[in-house]
Amino acid sequence: MRERPYTLLSCSVSIDGYIGNAASRLLLSNDADFDRVDEVRASCDAILVGAQTVRADNPRLLVRSPLRRDERAARGLAPSPMKVTMTRRAQLDARAAFFTEGEAEKLVYCPSPRVVDARSRLGPVATVVDGGSTVEMRRLSTDLAARGVERLMVEGGGCVHTQFLTDDLVDELHLVVAPLFVGDSEAPRFVGDGRFPWNPGRRATLADVRQIGDVVLLRYALSARFQAD
Repeated sequence: MRERPYTLLSCSVSIDGYIGNAASRLLLSNDADFDRVDEVRASCDAILVGAQTVRADNPRLLVRSPLRRDERAARGLAPSPMKVTMTRRAQLDARAAFFTEGEAEKLVYCPSPRVVDARSRLGPVATVVDGGSTVEMRRLSTDLAARGVERLMVEGGGCVHTQFLTDDLVDELHLVVAPLFVGDSEAPRFVGDGRFPWNPGRRATLADVRQIGDVVLLRYALSARFQAD
């Protein structure tokens, strides 16, 4: 068993590096790229988003294609991957689509002082995992590997992206650039401040560039474990 899952981080950004508007969700991709993301989701064992993304976007995080769901089922898997989130305050709504849609297991990592509250709120719809005094991404990744997750897809938001990248836990980055500007410093960005392993002294490796309609996919290899197609 690996120490941690192969981790693929996926994000769509505006030309100026934002992932949404300050007050609302912003669709940055197109139908063809949404289908590509669906294919990537179907190849993974788990999909991870932060609690803020669950609250703000109410994502379903399901494989949409019936054919891909059937292919997973034929391999003895749930139609869609396991869903994973982490929270500091345990303020998640058990009625959110994250919990109510899909047959796969849902995991919620939270700090030890919040476990009782989280289990009271979410116990019927999710497995609440004690993440220690502070939920750290490396410890979370190790726990997911112990649960059989070999391939993890991280879909946001910016705080989660920052933590995975600054902790050097990402093997592959899919960054889709949309042909528009947001131009609002209050809007959420792809990442926040941090000490990233890739810098002027250690440049990331660009593995592939692909135009998909009016967006561009930049695929970066961020570790020696990178798996080329």
